[in-house]
Amino acid sequence: MKKGSLISLTPRGLYCEKGDFYVDPWLPVDRAVVTHAHADHAYRGSKNYLVAAEGESLARIRLDPESTITGQKYGEISDINGVNVSFHPAGHILGSAQVRVEYKGEVWVVSGDYKLTPDATCAPFEPVKCNYFITEATFGLPIYRWPSPRKVFAEIDEWWLRNRENGKASVVFAYSLGKAQRILNGVDRSIGPIFTHGSVERLTQAYRESGIDLPNTTYVGNVTDKKEFAGSLIVAPPSAQMSTWLKRFGPQSTGFSSGWMMVRGARRQRAVDRGFVLSDHADWPELMTAITSSEADTVYVTHGFSEEVVRWLNETGMNAEPLKTKFVGDAADEGVLTADEPG
Repeated sequence: MKKGSLISLTPRGLYCEKGDFYVDPWLPVDRAVVTHAHADHAYRGSKNYLVAAEGESLARIRLDPESTITGQKYGEISDINGVNVSFHPAGHILGSAQVRVEYKGEVWVVSGDYKLTPDATCAPFEPVKCNYFITEATFGLPIYRWPSPRKVFAEIDEWWLRNRENGKASVVFAYSLGKAQRILNGVDRSIGPIFTHGSVERLTQAYRESGIDLPNTTYVGNVTDKKEFAGSLIVAPPSAQMSTWLKRFGPQSTGFSSGWMMVRGARRQRAVDRGFVLSDHADWPELMTAITSSEADTVYVTHGFSEEVVRWLNETGMNAEPLKTKFVGDAADEGVLTADEPG
């Protein structure tokens, strides 16, 4: 990334000097433009935040209440010190956005995290043409090619139904923000009752308030008769897996939902009974489609298999460079659990 570029890499994050703002800074700043509410992109401590209006409720849960948070609808343009800034759907989670930055005809797009797979819980990814495209690469290897979400939800339903017939609870571990709500939206809610961990329940309510169709759920902490858990589905964050929290459910089968479940041995390493391949990040074909659709002259690749993606793009005639940031991709949203939500 050249010195003096419209967007440059600084110790605090991606900085637009012309507009005097940062995109997804990882240290406190005066003005931050945020792509989405996962913890590695929405850091606390900044004074002013500009977020996509569709994800404003999540940002208010994630960020400091004393900060000024402003929502801006997809496609609308803000003039920040002469620089045009707009949000465009990223398809990652509710309210996730690509940030388009334009100054005197030069256009940069910071993708944040994204996927092209259809997802009923958020707006679909929208290709945005630009001169410079900053892309993630969480699953940036050709081996990562996602199965149909419908197929994955059918696998979860089958597993849940079989456990219900055997009197077992089905505990599925999924990231609290985005993945959990996607599972809730996709499973067959007629199979049985659904319970949630505290971190999942709070965010699920925010999704409901945004108009996302989700089944009725009950916070685990409100249940007094543990017999109610038999045959139910329980959605919990990965952080709950090794805790005593699980003991309350009695006989149970555990599953883990992640793109990493495509890797041989991942289920065994996670010490769960079932692995479900479901990711909120782009797989290899989706990454290539998004990058090509941007028509960018230069592509900067960050977090994940960035070196591998850069090498592939350069070998195919594109101009690509790695970009070292503090973003981490999958497993970044566990920071939404707060002290008053023990599970």
